[in-house]
Amino acid sequence: MIEILSPAEVDRARRTGALVGTILQALRARTAVGTNLLEIDRWTRTMIEDAGAVSCYVDYAPSFGRGPFGHHVCTAVNDAVLHGLPHDRVLTDGDLLTLDLAVSLDGIAADAAISFVVGSADPADTAMIATTERALAAGIAAARPGARTGDLSHAIGSVLTAAGYAVNTEFGGHGIGSTMHQDPHVANTGKPGRGYTLRPGLLLAVEPWVMADTDELVTDADGWTLRSATGGRTAHTEHTIAITEDGAEVLTRPAG
Repeated sequence: MIEILSPAEVDRARRTGALVGTILQALRARTAVGTNLLEIDRWTRTMIEDAGAVSCYVDYAPSFGRGPFGHHVCTAVNDAVLHGLPHDRVLTDGDLLTLDLAVSLDGIAADAAISFVVGSADPADTAMIATTERALAAGIAAARPGARTGDLSHAIGSVLTAAGYAVNTEFGGHGIGSTMHQDPHVANTGKPGRGYTLRPGLLLAVEPWVMADTDELVTDADGWTLRSATGGRTAHTEHTIAITEDGAEVLTRPAG
């Protein structure tokens, strides 16, 4: 399903996106050495409920997971990169943490992710995170009415591969709207001029992610958490954008 939102629905998406960005910003500020992943999940639940919103993850049960997910935020540490299931783990100095959050407010969902190092950062981790951020910016810059999803994929992949990373195409960006995951798929590498044609009112979650020395994933025994097959570090950055008449608007920046 591909949804094209009305202007009123895009306004609602702006509110949802601001909430997602604000929660992620608050979680990053609060997370430190000694924080438990389950604490982060509890903080997230409280902020979502206080806003009158709903988590997109608690009842999430896709074919590839062992669902339902049952938590409010994805917490992926070090070699984990996607669908990190919160569990009883205390963060230590130098841990690389990815938080991926999707929330629905007034019937419209938004999805975003951030990666950051807790405590002392290794320069290689900082560089990898920065690469995903540059790739995200390149993908967003390519998004405008009349562009194709392949244009975004090509822009993202060009940044990732130029930095020396292999690109996995099993999981990538996606349409979003009244539900969290919709068509079209936005792979993190691809050929320009191909794929779905973007038009105003389309919402996309654009999400570059990489692993340090492989493009192969393995799944934890929890049935959810996806890790680097080599145990190498990982990074993941994501925004939800709305296609407008003259480009793309990032919806998941923090309020204010």
